[in-house]
Amino acid sequence: MRKIACFLFGILLGAGAPAGAQQVDVIEHELDNGLTLLLVPRPGDPNVAAGWVAKVGSVYERPGITGVAHLFEHMMFKGTQTIGTRDIEQDLQIIEQLDALRAEIQDAEVELDRRYQLGEIDDPDDPAERSPRHQELLAEFEALLARQSDLLIPEDFSRIYTAEGASGMNAGTSYDFTIYFVNVPANKLELWFWMESDRLANPVFREFYAERSVVHEERRLRTDSTPIGKFQEQFEAMFWQSSPYGWPVIGWPSDLEGITRDEALGFFDTYYAPNNLALALVGDFDHDEAIALTERYFGRLERSARPPLQPRTREMPQLAEKRMVAYADTNPQVVIRYHSVRDGHVDEPALVVLGQLLSGRTGRLYRSLVEEQEVATSASGGQAGFQFEGMFELRGTARQGRTPEEVEQAIYAELETLKSEPVAERELQKVKNQNAADTFRGLRSNFGLMMQLLIREGNRGWEHINTDPALYEAVTADDVMRVANTYFTPETRAVAVYYRDESTETEDDPLLAGLSDEERQQIRQVRAMLGQMPAEQLDQFLAQAEQMVGQVPSENRDMAEALVALVRQRIEEMGGGR
Repeated sequence: MRKIACFLFGILLGAGAPAGAQQVDVIEHELDNGLTLLLVPRPGDPNVAAGWVAKVGSVYERPGITGVAHLFEHMMFKGTQTIGTRDIEQDLQIIEQLDALRAEIQDAEVELDRRYQLGEIDDPDDPAERSPRHQELLAEFEALLARQSDLLIPEDFSRIYTAEGASGMNAGTSYDFTIYFVNVPANKLELWFWMESDRLANPVFREFYAERSVVHEERRLRTDSTPIGKFQEQFEAMFWQSSPYGWPVIGWPSDLEGITRDEALGFFDTYYAPNNLALALVGDFDHDEAIALTERYFGRLERSARPPLQPRTREMPQLAEKRMVAYADTNPQVVIRYHSVRDGHVDEPALVVLGQLLSGRTGRLYRSLVEEQEVATSASGGQAGFQFEGMFELRGTARQGRTPEEVEQAIYAELETLKSEPVAERELQKVKNQNAADTFRGLRSNFGLMMQLLIREGNRGWEHINTDPALYEAVTADDVMRVANTYFTPETRAVAVYYRDESTETEDDPLLAGLSDEERQQIRQVRAMLGQMPAEQLDQFLAQAEQMVGQVPSENRDMAEALVALVRQRIEEMGGGR
């Protein structure tokens, strides 16, 4: 279930910046321990969208422990001293024994890796290369895991919520932050306060080493087994020369295999302290009661001894164009990236508006490349401002008989037009109006507003949900022309060109019709994950997906609707249906 959340999370994060004049009235309260509480009471809805953000994502990691932020997203569902186990004392004893064994096993693995690097053995994972002591340690480790399994209550956290009428419990990890969320009945709000504070105050990171393997499998599904997943990862690493945005959120394989529980606990103590957290509630509740519950439950958390460390390394200026050429089971396509600006930079509003001028079925790229020149089947572009860096990405898929290079040159031609010709006022206002409409629909939903508050609080602060719209509304044609000339230069771009690997064939699926190649890959990943999802969770996921359709920007709506259709299809296959 949480694997799917990362996908939905990515759609929501790609929704762009809000525009329009709508103001959100937020009650903010800060605890003595530094925790921030954001409240938006909305009488009438019997449910409350509840969530919290840990202001930590993959960019806060370091080489050697990449993927630990995402791993913690998984570990936070493993329970506490009172949730998830039948005997906490035995459970803790076994965890201590597992840690000791794992340390010895890791020493043996380091020795095998050393021999492999020296060419003494061909495969460090070959069981035949293990020493008798290494085999003995592994057997003891498996026996302990079996003993612990008998003590555990699987999915206990989810079971408690579901039994009390809550739905949609999930989480997602990004480069910059990690969010946990659920919809709870208004009369069960105190349950949420207890459950969420308990997993912060009394966490038990049981099944740690087994969960590393789960994340490794997730990585295989999301990256290694997709047509261009491995190439996309390589492109990221090529684009970001020095910035921590260059490693994947899910982590490098060698790090996933080597992260220890001690390293993970140190990460938790630093970044999951209350002075690095924020809560948000949107729905039908009394704000005074919510503040009292926050003080009672979250007030017991201790502030960290020192402020969380911030990422230090910044991206080096790019001095020359970078190119990557790959052959894969994909339609021929091109991806172009330019280094741009971080979230909150004075030029970001103009870059976002410029991206919206280019994208969507009525955007310049689609009209020119798809409808007029018939060189591409899809084309889009947009600004992505992260907490510390930013990029502007454009992509296009070549029509049959045309080449990625033709698509690339057609994209450059559109950028040159933006550099030399002012955008007509009517076209500019149309984009702003659509932006305002999308924002209104997103904020109308309790869940959508709660997520936007947490996402913004995880970056520059929630209050920008009210102050940013005026900046986007104020963007002029001159601003668009200025940023086009400033940031779209050959030396600051990286280009990935994909050709079809003729030894493979792409599946012919009506559900994928009209989607870009990247969207097709995401749908295939979700289909694989749905096959592992229990029937009782599918309805919850369908409700989330249906809600998401009304919140995504117009250019992502085909993708969101395909996702809904896919979930419904899976429900029907399992004998259900709505």
